Amino acid sequence: MHSLAPIRPWLLIAGLAALPVHAAEKAAASWTVPLGGNSYVTAGDSGQGGRGGPSWDRPEMVRSIYFRVDKPAELNLALKATVPQGESKVRATVESKSFNVDLKGSGEFALGTIKVKDAGYVRVDLQGVKKDGPVFAEADQLVVSSETRDLTVAFVKDNEGNRFYWGRRGPSVHLNYKLPEKTAIEWFYNEVTVPEGKDPVGSYFMANGFGEGYFGMQVNGPTERRVLFSVWSPFSTDHPGEIPEDQKIGLLAKGEGVHGGEFGGEGSGGQSFLLFPWKAGNTYRFLNRAKPDGKGNTVYTAWFSASDTNKWQLIASFKRPKTDKHLTGAHSFLENFADRNGWQTREGHYGNQWARDIDGKWHPITEAGFSADDIGRRGYRLDYAGGVTGKEFFMHNGGFFADTVKIGSRFTRPASGKSEPKIDFEKLEAVKTGLE
Repeated sequence: MHSLAPIRPWLLIAGLAALPVHAAEKAAASWTVPLGGNSYVTAGDSGQGGRGGPSWDRPEMVRSIYFRVDKPAELNLALKATVPQGESKVRATVESKSFNVDLKGSGEFALGTIKVKDAGYVRVDLQGVKKDGPVFAEADQLVVSSETRDLTVAFVKDNEGNRFYWGRRGPSVHLNYKLPEKTAIEWFYNEVTVPEGKDPVGSYFMANGFGEGYFGMQVNGPTERRVLFSVWSPFSTDHPGEIPEDQKIGLLAKGEGVHGGEFGGEGSGGQSFLLFPWKAGNTYRFLNRAKPDGKGNTVYTAWFSASDTNKWQLIASFKRPKTDKHLTGAHSFLENFADRNGWQTREGHYGNQWARDIDGKWHPITEAGFSADDIGRRGYRLDYAGGVTGKEFFMHNGGFFADTVKIGSRFTRPASGKSEPKIDFEKLEAVKTGLE
């Protein structure tokens, strides 16, 4: 088994006087960590949305700031802040060590010096102690400085392209499966298991992705979970209303209890979902099909199974115009779509993948490449990993753990020992899916 629990460096803290830091006192190198992309409300969140905004007024609220160092180092920490009215006292905590800081006016206020004994993420918690005015402070930056040679500090550096939002969501990671070459694939099968405790709100464990869409399961709220299947329109836009009629995704069929509609914001197209209380620790099966209809369209259909029997639930069948192809680009991904929860960790295990060609032959899929989104590729967030555990692939992201896996790595899982999926295709195709 892999070991990817969050690693918190041991820290030794010496309190410094709460005075503005003057230029002459600064160390050889410094990094300015913007709170907009690197902080969260990790306790006492009441109507704040967990987004770590610049102001706080309740003593029970904890705002946590994260950054990563690539080696042991001695660091000086300071907070850029403004107290709009009177004076305030705030508490800065790193691990179990705390010290109080008096703030007045505007400036760069020294917090303390810490010695980090291991590479990894450092978490700085801020909490209000007392205030004269309506808020403890308006803080927007944490300044990290050090004389440690060749030190690299990683964090979300800028908000270009809305990167504060994407960075707070955390890095999305992908498994790109190797399909048999020069073979037309019609069906793809996958099994997904989420370890207990690795399913915070906002998680999407996408099982069966393909060149034109995706299919998996989500955690949408404390009591709501979904099985989601979507297909992008060939017309590129984030606004469904802009799609011309001849390029809209057509819903041909949907299963019992399935909602059908449209989506936008990250491309646009047809979307379907089933409210289903899936549970961490259980294994779920995903099956999807891509088949041209002979009229210049491709029909994409998805089925879901919550058991190891042949009981399959149709999710939906969509017609994608201006498309004439079988299944390509088989992949899985793991993402967090709730930016307030990017400080929480999630993990998914993906196993027993199979592809079935147009002649009815099954092919086991045992190789996959590992990739990440822009936030991961830029090194703005490094709390991502993937690989093989037992006979399954896995992906892990969020939570600011120390270990990471090189983007571009390739993995081969052992054969599952299971035979090809036993699926009654005649029974599946008896349900109207638009290919009759």
